[in-house]
Amino acid sequence: MFSRRSLMGTALGLGFAAMIGSAAAAQEVTLKLHQFLPAQANVPKLVLDVWADKVEADSGGRIKIERFPSMQLGGKPPELIDQAIDGVADIVWAVNGFTPGRFPRAEVFELPFFTTDAAAASSAYWKMFETHMKDTDFKDVHILGTWVHGPGMLHTSRPVATPADMQGLKIRGASRMVTQLLDVLGATSVGMPVTAIPESLSKGVIDGAAIPWEVTTALKVPELVSNHTEFAGPALYNITFVLAMNKAKYDSLPDDLKAVIDANSGHDFSVFAGTTQAGADGPARQMAVDRGNNIITISAEDTAKWAELAQPVYDKWVEDMKAIGVDGQALIDEARALMGSYTN
Repeated sequence: MFSRRSLMGTALGLGFAAMIGSAAAAQEVTLKLHQFLPAQANVPKLVLDVWADKVEADSGGRIKIERFPSMQLGGKPPELIDQAIDGVADIVWAVNGFTPGRFPRAEVFELPFFTTDAAAASSAYWKMFETHMKDTDFKDVHILGTWVHGPGMLHTSRPVATPADMQGLKIRGASRMVTQLLDVLGATSVGMPVTAIPESLSKGVIDGAAIPWEVTTALKVPELVSNHTEFAGPALYNITFVLAMNKAKYDSLPDDLKAVIDANSGHDFSVFAGTTQAGADGPARQMAVDRGNNIITISAEDTAKWAELAQPVYDKWVEDMKAIGVDGQALIDEARALMGSYTN
């Protein structure tokens, strides 16, 4: 099982020691890992660095991963996946929703009021990646992990307790599904990368943002708005991520170093990443509590009423998928079944 303990442990017993010790001239590789958040944010600190440290250790030091946070290699967050394809970076952590409609099958996990548990959703996402997305949505990159964050929610300048409270609010959304949901609920959706939220809130460009708790700390959102609306039961929304590697760079690795990458990729890593990211929600929420901010929790019964209003988003997505020859309802059913059958 890929866990935080195993990530920080010793080599996986794949026989690398013999290979490494037998040749002083064994190939060494440096990989550039590029992502959009500050190095001290939760995902870089708790997921990406842990993963990179594990890969370096398991390779006996033959793989070195240089970490470039905050788009230090240039470009903007929506360009990350193309940077992996073009070789500007060897590995990227990317938000699929930054390029709306580009990864349509992955959007099934971004439908509103659809996911309830990051581990279950991340597990299902990886399984469906292997069967539906590997040779379609993500055919141009080598995917190392697929996951979702904890429950998406609202952080706003004025309290939001009912759908009627959304009227007139300008809310940042992170994906095509989220912006459609916000519009259906009566808000004005504003698409922008998560890194643009603090300035946009401070200047009044937006009245709030749809993000999970965990990223609010790095963005200082509880200092910029004092109202937070969370939902019992299915999350308001979710976002899908990938850790993607340049195909040619992966293919160029010797077999033993490919084995290191492979051993630290896939289903178990995806579940670890989703679980870890969601696990950072609690401490971030507590910071808002400590500030005395107003936290509104929508009951499961009332969440169901919000979900009814979101049905047009499902209908449109199924139609959009039909237009490209994909059975969207079948993907919805499969994702629900996989999440429902997930066990730790």
